Amino acid sequence: MTNLKGIALPLLLAFSLMHFPFSESLWFINYHIHVTKDLPLFKTPPGRPNLFLNCKSKDKDIGDRPMVVGQDYTWDTKINIAMSTLFYCNARWVDHKKITFDAFNAKRDESRCRKYHNSCMWSIRSDGIYFSNNNATWQNEYPW
Repeated sequence: MTNLKGIALPLLLAFSLMHFPFSESLWFINYHIHVTKDLPLFKTPPGRPNLFLNCKSKDKDIGDRPMVVGQDYTWDTKINIAMSTLFYCNARWVDHKKITFDAFNAKRDESRCRKYHNSCMWSIRSDGIYFSNNNATWQNEYPW
């Protein structure tokens, strides 16, 4: 009987992983988050940052980053079993505005970010924070 339990449990686990399509997205897929600075320079000298970005989750602080035009701030994440993975960013455009936005919210982004290489792409522009899941069409999801 003990041998049967030792075989049945791994078989049951293997079957459940193959049977449920959501298991792949929950446990195996790396989501790529990209935040690009597309703000104009205004009075900032070329090569000097005029945007400061800090992105983090409950468990992980990606860190502060001063950004220059065209610079890309990227990281990868996986979705936890509770579908509660959340990364948010604080953006500070020097002498202009501040905003906090959700760069990755598992419940919102699990399916929409799978469409283009499992990527969520954000562009910080003068009128807001834009989202794209195909790198062609952009929507202003967080106006300043």
